Amino acid sequence: QVTFKPSGETFPRTVFDFAILERRLRELAFLNSGLEIVLRDARTEEVREEIFYYEGGLEAFVEWLDRSRTPIVTPPITGSMENPDNGIKVEFALSWNDSFHETMLCFTNNIPQRDGGAHLAGFRQALTRIVGKYAESIAKKDAHSLVGEDMREGLTAVLSVKVPDPKFSSQTKDKLVSSEVQPVVHAAAADMIGHWFETHPKEAKIVVGKVLDAASAREAARKARELTRRKGVLDISSLPGKLADCQERDPSKAEIFIVEGDSAGGTAKQGRDRRFQAILPLKGKILNVERARFDRMLGSAEIGTLITALGTGIGRGEADQGGFSIDKLRYHRIVIMTDADVDGSHIRTLLLTFFFRQMPELIERGYLYIAQPPLYRAKRGNEERYLKDDAALEQYLLDKALNNASFVYADGKVVSGADLEADLPFIRQATQAISRLSNRVPSWIIEQAALAGALTSDLETLQQRIPDLQKRLDAASAENERGWKAVASTDGLELARSVRGVGEVYRIDPIMLAGGDARWLTNQLERLVREFGTGVSLRLESTELPLKGPSELYTHLLAQGRRGLAINRFKGLGEMNDEQLWETTLDPAMRTLLQVKVGDVEEAGQVFTTLMGDVVEPRRDFIVGNALKVANLDV
Repeated sequence: QVTFKPSGETFPRTVFDFAILERRLRELAFLNSGLEIVLRDARTEEVREEIFYYEGGLEAFVEWLDRSRTPIVTPPITGSMENPDNGIKVEFALSWNDSFHETMLCFTNNIPQRDGGAHLAGFRQALTRIVGKYAESIAKKDAHSLVGEDMREGLTAVLSVKVPDPKFSSQTKDKLVSSEVQPVVHAAAADMIGHWFETHPKEAKIVVGKVLDAASAREAARKARELTRRKGVLDISSLPGKLADCQERDPSKAEIFIVEGDSAGGTAKQGRDRRFQAILPLKGKILNVERARFDRMLGSAEIGTLITALGTGIGRGEADQGGFSIDKLRYHRIVIMTDADVDGSHIRTLLLTFFFRQMPELIERGYLYIAQPPLYRAKRGNEERYLKDDAALEQYLLDKALNNASFVYADGKVVSGADLEADLPFIRQATQAISRLSNRVPSWIIEQAALAGALTSDLETLQQRIPDLQKRLDAASAENERGWKAVASTDGLELARSVRGVGEVYRIDPIMLAGGDARWLTNQLERLVREFGTGVSLRLESTELPLKGPSELYTHLLAQGRRGLAINRFKGLGEMNDEQLWETTLDPAMRTLLQVKVGDVEEAGQVFTTLMGDVVEPRRDFIVGNALKVANLDV
């Protein structure tokens, strides 16, 4: 057993990130077939556990990577060989899918190489030679000449080598530089891939068909790029008419705002500092490049405008032929600025997909940002405050309310000011849990059920809580609306009463009782009863309000914070005037920007494939899996 605890004197951050550990341990389980790794997070009351165990090794790894795509080669091509002379062992698995992007992972002695190296070079050389040779034997005479990138369109591959004495380019081991590895990998990959093509002629023709399609698309894209370049579309000297450029010519001092719509674009043009801020309004939603080949993407007017404004060119190839060149970038701060609604989120995601797939170097160098325009403006007299989102508004209202509020708990304890603020996280969490359970049952009923301990999936315990629950519901109801009856069964908890002769029935089903929110409230029962069981009240200035539970307390605090405030919600950027937009979103001294970074390229690629790809099932699973986490749905 090895126990490790990071020292705060050595490490600036000692909190473990579950997602990072999960990703790395999953890699190790794939790379070492048959190894079982258990990851358990016991930092919270609800212990989270993941078990990683894969018999298929690299083949299973490729299938897992392609889970959101449609493979055209099943099962994946696999190979394994060990060189007896130098002890180098090579293992790989690869497959092609219907996407237009390459996923290639390289490992040496289980250590990932982000920048590849000798093993990647040998693998790619072998793949290009074998696939190219086979394609020449069956392709038509007028077919386009093939290059390596054609073979790798839609390729998913994992390459693992075991080397006795590996050499890397740096301490981070991001690139393998052991020259003796390249010929070993080349020989192994060429032999096994060549054998697969010879023994699987039907599947091989499908792969070659995709490769030839990729070559045709590449040639079409080259002609389209040359044509548009001749017309001046990709020429920096011929900037798009939509672009309101800045006076600054030093890219390190210039920034461009990509704005949703002409209305917001007009406001931004008036509010900007034209010395160093450029504005590019985009009309509507740009093309989803996750589902489009390169040649079709170049045919999109909005994407052409964006490429032209940035000045970098696009795609592989020489810069003077329109290929991408980071040195030609005209702005070192590219800011996506969209509305705070569903359409704005969709446009932002489409733009992020474009930059991630076609201009990843902009993200790597830290040039891409997301603006944070405020959603609310709160005004009281001459005091004005802009607030980013609902959470910021809520915190602002609570800060206001706490100035003149004190709370009397059920045990007689009186708290106010900083003490009440310290208790707010628990009160907020309880309120949010109650709110999420209140889709079909009023929140005050859920609240009383929580205080009675009746949000449990254990039927025997639930039946024992029925008398207390009925008393609490009657106590919380008006005198002429009492008479609650509660029945617990395998179908859940049914609550009924009759109000002026009209029957009223609510049902809390077993799924709700077994959910995370109900379990959390049940686990917090002792504290809920101690602090909110009976006789609680909120003192506001000279008044005292009796309360029924934590959610009612939270609601009253927010209402107190709203007193005397005029709150405006900005639906879109176009609703602000130019001064407001400058003060909140454009002014470098006041604004907040989010810098776009990619922690894990593989995971980021999987997210874009799931959300923006052609396969529906993974996207549906993602929506279903995250549906209960949605607090405010804008439809």
